[in-house]
Amino acid sequence: MDRDQVLVLNAGSSSLKYQVFGTDGSVVVKGKVERLSGEDDHARALEQVTGELRRAGVDEEHLIGVGHRVVHGGHTLTQPSLVDDRVLAAIQDAVPLAPLHNPPALTALRGAREWLDGTPHVVVLDTGFFAELPDVAATYAIDRDLAARHHVRRYGAHGISHEYVARRAAEHLGRDDLRLVTLHLGNGASAAAIDAGRPVDTSMGLTPLEGLVMGSRGGDLDPGILLHLAREAGLGTDGLEDLLHHRSGITGLSGRPDFRELQAGADAGDDVCRLAWEVYCHRVRKYVGAYHVVLGGADALVFTAGVGENAPRLRADVAGGLGVLGVELDPDRNSSDERRTRTISTDGSPVAVLVVPTDEESAIAEATRSVLATGSAPR
Repeated sequence: MDRDQVLVLNAGSSSLKYQVFGTDGSVVVKGKVERLSGEDDHARALEQVTGELRRAGVDEEHLIGVGHRVVHGGHTLTQPSLVDDRVLAAIQDAVPLAPLHNPPALTALRGAREWLDGTPHVVVLDTGFFAELPDVAATYAIDRDLAARHHVRRYGAHGISHEYVARRAAEHLGRDDLRLVTLHLGNGASAAAIDAGRPVDTSMGLTPLEGLVMGSRGGDLDPGILLHLAREAGLGTDGLEDLLHHRSGITGLSGRPDFRELQAGADAGDDVCRLAWEVYCHRVRKYVGAYHVVLGGADALVFTAGVGENAPRLRADVAGGLGVLGVELDPDRNSSDERRTRTISTDGSPVAVLVVPTDEESAIAEATRSVLATGSAPR
């Protein structure tokens, strides 16, 4: 068996995914545990994963490193890094900024370090790709001294995915100077404006709550709504946090947390589902239009992640409102179920539209190897 393998652990808010990559990037073994709802669940899931990996013959004898996805690195952790006490403390400090995501990542990190205590561990940050956003995009218009003291800025998220699909899009179109709008549409959702491989804006902010409509998060919200609900509905900090993380987005609008159920309801004529669907698409189109202007014109629009890759109807409804920007979708190409990077716009479309399957685990493995070899990740 290959003795130069990298194990990648991707601990999400409700799942734990793992893959082992060989030297050539091939996948040796992969799997996931889903429907997790708390720290204890994630701890048990890691025990299950370690058992599955042992049965597959994966152990310290075969691993050169373990790569971990972490959503939020806060203001101190911005690059892929070898895990030590300082790194763990930074991830812990950022828990209030990503309360659904950083705790399970810490559970997986600590458990994996106990199991593989002789193997180096590397964290790769979802916020890392956006660490050097232009000040004009990263800065919030609040009291600047208060913001500086509490490190309030736009951090973004899904950066591993946005960076990965931007590279794949450049390879697919044969250009490295592309102006891209990338749409990571899953249970969590975000948009990014990327110019020649570098981010210039993104929809998620200080936390992963801002921006697009998501599965249970509402995205952009007038902050006055929270003040109003605190006064009029008696919601305290915990109640508001629960509302923002768990009772908003398509879940809050329709009561249907699964996007496939939402589409089925909308197709069946359910007015509640139809409105939720239209709100979702409307918000995506707003961001695409805004980022088209930020970039001075876009060369390509990229759909990725679970919804972006697998919902042709959504892509059609989003793109159908973007003709003014030069987006022309080819219905036959869009309806294809091919699992590869592909163009779904017409040959004459001024703006190319692509579907690019994301592969965060592969990107994490690549970054992990680079850190172990050189001390820094590739750029």
